[in-house]
Amino acid sequence: MSDGSDDVPIDFEGEVTVEDASAVIENHGFLSWLNVSLETLEDGRAVMELPYQEKLTNWVTGTIHGGVTATVVDTCSAFALRTCVDDPMNTTLATTDLNVKYVRPATSDITVEAEVIRAGTSTGVTRVTVLGTDDDGNSKEIAIGATTYRLFTESSL
Repeated sequence: MSDGSDDVPIDFEGEVTVEDASAVIENHGFLSWLNVSLETLEDGRAVMELPYQEKLTNWVTGTIHGGVTATVVDTCSAFALRTCVDDPMNTTLATTDLNVKYVRPATSDITVEAEVIRAGTSTGVTRVTVLGTDDDGNSKEIAIGATTYRLFTESSL
C-alpha cells in the first residue's frame, strides 16, 4: 500500500489552480479522509467545503469536532496564501499562530472562506469565516479565525 507521497504533484508551474490544489488534497491521506474539497481559489482567497459526516463529530452532541474545523481553517488559509507568493509550491508554510473562535455548534456541512490580509516576504496572515446552516436552512457563522504563517523559500532555509 502506497502512502501516496510519490503521487502528490508538487512542481506546478506558475499559479496554483483549483485542479492542482484538489490533486494535492486527493493524494493527502488525512485531507482525503476528511472528504474536504476546494471550491474556489483566486488571488488572496480560498473557499473549502466540508460535508457533515458522523465520523467527524463529537459522539455525544453530533456536532463537528472543533479540531476538524481548525484543520480546515488552517488548510484553507494555506491555499489562499499560496496564491500570493511568487513560487507557491516551492514555498514552505509553517503555521505560527492558529486562532479559531467557535460561535455556534456545527451541525451541517460547513463552508470555510479564507482571505489573505498580508502576504509579506517572511510572514503571511489570513482571516477566516466558517459558515454552516441552521435547522431552517439559513446560513450562520459557525466560527471565525485567523492564521499567521512563516514563509520559507529555498533561499531562506
